[in-house]
Amino acid sequence: MGGTPMNAPELYAALYVREFPAQAPLRLRAALREQPCAILDGIPPSEYVCAMNTKARTRGVRHGMTRVEVETISSVIPLARTPHEEAQARTIVQEVAGGFTPRIEACTFESAFLCVLDISGTESLFGPPRQLAQELLKRIRSLGMAATIAVSGNFHAAWCMARGMSTKAAITVLPQGKERDALAPLPLAILELNDAQMSTLSSWGISTLGKLATLPEKSLIARLGQDGKRLRQLAAGELPHLFQPGETPFTLREEMELDSPIELLDGLLFLLNLMLEQIIRRASDRILAVASVSVSLSLEGGATHMRTVSPPTPTNERALWLKLLQMELELHPPQAAILHVALEAEPGHISKVQLGLFSPQLPEPGRLEVTLARIAKIVGEDAVGQAVLRDTHQPRGFRMEKFRVPTTAPAPTEADVVRFALRELRPSEPITVQLIAGAPCSLRFRNETYRVESAYGPWVIGTDWWNQEHWGQAQWDLVLADASDTKLRCCIIRDLKKHCWQMAGFYD
Repeated sequence: MGGTPMNAPELYAALYVREFPAQAPLRLRAALREQPCAILDGIPPSEYVCAMNTKARTRGVRHGMTRVEVETISSVIPLARTPHEEAQARTIVQEVAGGFTPRIEACTFESAFLCVLDISGTESLFGPPRQLAQELLKRIRSLGMAATIAVSGNFHAAWCMARGMSTKAAITVLPQGKERDALAPLPLAILELNDAQMSTLSSWGISTLGKLATLPEKSLIARLGQDGKRLRQLAAGELPHLFQPGETPFTLREEMELDSPIELLDGLLFLLNLMLEQIIRRASDRILAVASVSVSLSLEGGATHMRTVSPPTPTNERALWLKLLQMELELHPPQAAILHVALEAEPGHISKVQLGLFSPQLPEPGRLEVTLARIAKIVGEDAVGQAVLRDTHQPRGFRMEKFRVPTTAPAPTEADVVRFALRELRPSEPITVQLIAGAPCSLRFRNETYRVESAYGPWVIGTDWWNQEHWGQAQWDLVLADASDTKLRCCIIRDLKKHCWQMAGFYD
């Protein structure tokens, strides 16, 4: 009934992440994963336990406990619930699942997250259902989360089994037509019954799905209405379902609410390293690379500090990204303690470089970017990059931009066009010029006398036409010759305000 492609038989894989409010924040807190942690929800002082990890459960922590009760249990760490981290983790889990099929239907519970994948017709891509489930579980575990996966030809049978099975089993594939037998030992609690339904069934001695499935359908409808029929079909793995897939977003973003403010850069880099690991792994799963990374830091006092790094070519080298972020934050440090960290990346295609057999080897893009960042840290960002001409008549009319590898081939130029390059002198050197009819006829430069064979100009330069400053310089291009008839092509400048001449540069 799900509208599977090419009329393939229905097949669903249910991915169930229990204690989701605990697993979501702990996946980026590796040090706390090994500690007993309880997640508290509610407004103080009426906080209660909404989720916990396995170590906290073995210490006696239970759902609904108050903060005072949790604090009486030794070594259990209470943590506040973080809805935004849960939403982020939920998006990431669906994104990982979307790498196997675009048809995903999510179901959210109070303390768990479940999504069902329509895997009909995917065997040619990912192999048998168990092999697909193993690869899916591997990727979920790489996020730092534990999950169970159940595969069945019935939508509801898959998610019932995923909710009821132990995390030690992790993967279960229900044989076609054997759903009732597989679901029989599961407790009624997985059906999310209301209090009245649970009380009624308990009074009848019904405690498992198998017992519920054996009840006469007509008698069950007479006592519980149409809900009774639905529950019986659910327990038997026979309830039909109209699959309603949702959109699977793909955003390379990680964020974390800090348990305590961070003031030192080393502590921040440790967190960024963990976030980069997750982002790069997710990009690699989609055969993509990371093109740019932006870090947003929420500071004490309400300010936000944002920095972005983007090397010339996309890369998945985590050490490179961490080094670039470190240098960027050292050059532009936050001005207050950090309360919240968000890391967002833009994906790009993995770069490929074609080298000739005898061509010189180019420097590695990552190493070049680190070198440029180190130089910028010393001389300043405005002094490192590539020069770009500005639309102006001012001397030295250029600006520095971040170096970028060109993505398009340069426009073809005519082979017979001769282009000259000006080798500018910095600073310009003083010269003595003799004029005839207002044009240079000879000049003295570096104790040598030159005659002017050709003169072009003058071109008045100095500022833009909309400014109130005067145009204070005149430029001449000259072809000079010395006593031995050696030619020299140069550019000279006459300062109309100071009434002096200077040698600006030579043409190659």
